[in-house]
Amino acid sequence: MAPHEPSPSIDPSNGADSPAAPPRWWLRRLLNRLEIDRAVFFALLLRIWQLLAGLVSVVLISLFFTREVQGYYYTFSGLVALQSFFELGLHIVIISSASHEWSRLRLDDRGAIVGDAVARARLIGLGRWIAGWYAVVAVLFTGVVAVAGVVFFSVRPAADVEWLLPWILLVLCSGMLLGTLPLSALLEGCNQVAAVNRFRLVQAIVANIVVWTAMALGWGLWAAAATAAARLLCDVYLIGVRYRHFFRSFLQRSEEAGIRWRVDIWPMQWRIALVGVFSYFEFSLYAPVMFYYHGPVLAGQMGMTWTLLMAVQAAALSWVQSRAPRFGMLIAQRDFRELDRIFFRLTAISWAALVAAAVLAWSLIWGMYALDFRLASRLLPPWPAGVFFLAIVLYHVPRCQEIYLRAHKREPTLVANILSCSLIGLLVWLLGARYGAEGAAWGYLAVVALFNLPVKTWLWLRCRHQWHR
Repeated sequence: MAPHEPSPSIDPSNGADSPAAPPRWWLRRLLNRLEIDRAVFFALLLRIWQLLAGLVSVVLISLFFTREVQGYYYTFSGLVALQSFFELGLHIVIISSASHEWSRLRLDDRGAIVGDAVARARLIGLGRWIAGWYAVVAVLFTGVVAVAGVVFFSVRPAADVEWLLPWILLVLCSGMLLGTLPLSALLEGCNQVAAVNRFRLVQAIVANIVVWTAMALGWGLWAAAATAAARLLCDVYLIGVRYRHFFRSFLQRSEEAGIRWRVDIWPMQWRIALVGVFSYFEFSLYAPVMFYYHGPVLAGQMGMTWTLLMAVQAAALSWVQSRAPRFGMLIAQRDFRELDRIFFRLTAISWAALVAAAVLAWSLIWGMYALDFRLASRLLPPWPAGVFFLAIVLYHVPRCQEIYLRAHKREPTLVANILSCSLIGLLVWLLGARYGAEGAAWGYLAVVALFNLPVKTWLWLRCRHQWHR
C-alpha cells in the first residue's frame, strides 16, 4: 500500500451472494462483522506474531541462556522502560492532536500533506515542536538511564555474566528509538495506522530474527542490544524512505498560524505526563523487584510471563487502539452517535477476544507444568500466572474507556491513574518483596478489581454525559 493510501474497512464484495462471487466472500463478511479493518488486521497479526515469536524465544532462551542471564535479559527491559519518566506519554497527545487536524487534510499522490491551510500549518507546527522536544528527551534518557543501570546491576553482580557493554549499547539504541517515537505517532494521528501497523509487523519479524540469530550464536546479553539496533534501522527506513515526502512537509515554514503549545498541547500534556511517569510502577516494576529481592532466576520467570501477558492484552486492545484517530475525527465532526456505535462494538469484540486468548495462554502454562515440560520452569507457575490473567481481563474495559476519553483531547482520569499506579507499585514492592511473584499478582488484581474497574467506569460515564450534551 502506498504511503498516501487510506485505510478502509475490508468490505464484503458487492457480488458476495451471487454464484460468481469469489470463494473468500465469507471471510470478508466475517472480518467486517468482527470490525477488522486493515489497521486492526495488521495490529492483530503483529500481536499473534509476538505470541508465537515469544514461544520460540522461550525455547532459545532455555537452550542458550542460563537462568541468571535470562534474569538480566528481562531486567534490562524493565530498566529501559524508565523512558516513561522522560517521554511523559506525549505520543498519546500527538495522536489525539494530529487526528483533529487531519480531519481537514489528506495526502496527495506523492505522499505530501495537502488540504486546509490552517490545519496544515497547525499540524506542521506540532511536528516541528515535538521533534525538538524528543531530541532533548532522548539525550537525557540515554545519559541518566545508562548510569542508573550500571549502579543497579553493580549491587548484586553475577560473576559469570557479561552485562556492562551490552547494557550501554542497548541504552544508546533505545535513546535513538525514543527520538523516532513522535514521528511514528504523528503518522498514526494522520490516519496512517494501517501502514504503520504493517510496518511494525515487519519490524517485529526482523527484530526477532536478529535476536534469535544472536542467541544461537552465543552472544548472550548482546542479543538485547542487537534487537534494539535492528528496530532502530527499521524506524530510519520508515521515516527517511517510506514517508520521506510526508516528513519533508515539516521542513517548510508556513505563513499561517501554527500550533499554540500553551493552549493546544500543555493542558493535556501535563496530565498525560504525570500518568506516564506513574505508569512505570504499573507496567515495568515487576522484574526489577524480583531481581533485587529474589535474584535473577525469579526475575526471568516474571519477565517472560509478563511479556506474554502484555502481548495478549495488546492484541485484544488493537481493536480499539487502532481506531483512536478515527475517534478523534468523529469528535471533531461532533458525530457522537457514530463514535459510540463503533466504540461499543469494538469494546465488546476485543473483550471477548481477550478472554479467549487469556484462557488459552493460561491453559498452555498449566499444561506445561502438568506434563513437567522442560520449558515450564522459565515461566511463572499456573497459580500466580492465572491471577495476573484475571487482572488484565478485568482491566480491559477501563483501558478502552481511556482511549475513548483521550480522543477528546482531555485527560479526566489523571488522579485515578496516579492513585492506581501508585497503589500497584506499592503493593508489588511490598508483597513482591515478601511473597515473590504470587504476592505481586494478588496486589495487582486487588487494585484492578477494587479501584480501577469501578472508579474509571464511573468517570467515563460522567464525562461522556457531560461532553456530548
